[in-house]
Amino acid sequence: MTNFLISAFSDESGEAALEGQIAACQANNITHMELRGFGKGKSINTTTVDEAKAMRTVLDSSGMRLSAIGSAYGKINIKDDFAPHFAAFKNTVAVAKILGAPYIRMFSFYFDAADDYAAYRDEVLRRVQCMADYAFAEGVLCCHENEKGIYGDTADRCLDLLTHCDHLGCVFDPANFVQCGEDTLRAFDLLKDRITYMHIKDALYADSSVVPAGKGDGNVKAILTALSTRGGDLLLTLEPHLQVFAGLENLESGNETKRAMPAHAYPSHAASFKAAADALHTMLDSIREGV
Repeated sequence: MTNFLISAFSDESGEAALEGQIAACQANNITHMELRGFGKGKSINTTTVDEAKAMRTVLDSSGMRLSAIGSAYGKINIKDDFAPHFAAFKNTVAVAKILGAPYIRMFSFYFDAADDYAAYRDEVLRRVQCMADYAFAEGVLCCHENEKGIYGDTADRCLDLLTHCDHLGCVFDPANFVQCGEDTLRAFDLLKDRITYMHIKDALYADSSVVPAGKGDGNVKAILTALSTRGGDLLLTLEPHLQVFAGLENLESGNETKRAMPAHAYPSHAASFKAAADALHTMLDSIREGV
């Protein structure tokens, strides 16, 4: 049986400080963190080497481990200058090494609506390969995430990237495939042997809204059930993206506004974070029990 390791984008707990994010994960039986943001205007992409050293001390004292760096590299237009982007990326690789993160999540560049993806394919491959090779030489694996609007937003183009770029891992995000109109079971069948780790996020085809795992059209339980026989360790990183409506808890139960709210709206980031964690833990318990 596969040993599922539970991680999370810890900033979605609503906590800005690293210490608060650690506490939120531990309160929800989450053993790993994918670091991304630390409050207004501060992200892992702009973290310095000295800051990373101080963060490592906090992480070590808490017993928390990092699953990955949730970077935004590759989230620029394919026609934008790559040189400064790559320079910043090299700093984040150094940060990842200090923090003990084995993976850096990355993307394969945005396109304008009128652009022909095929016309820019070679440049996409060159840039992704450049980042993947640099990180690999430093002992860190770049893992590409399927994201709407980038080259690798379909399963077929993800496979193209993974086939042609050495030293590139795969982050499989069911919700993102749903939001691109992809069949997640077909995508899984195409990419299952290349998946490095999963993002646990579910969504609805009807309106692309994000819902707790198992409540959407992403076939999350079926995919995790298939992966449960793979063996070894497999990281599952929660990325709740659930709607938070400040003041929801103060609305009267019969209030029209409350009745009109989406089914999966929460009064705080802490509440949405807990709901996402509970949904995943319940799903994994069900898979283990064969239900």
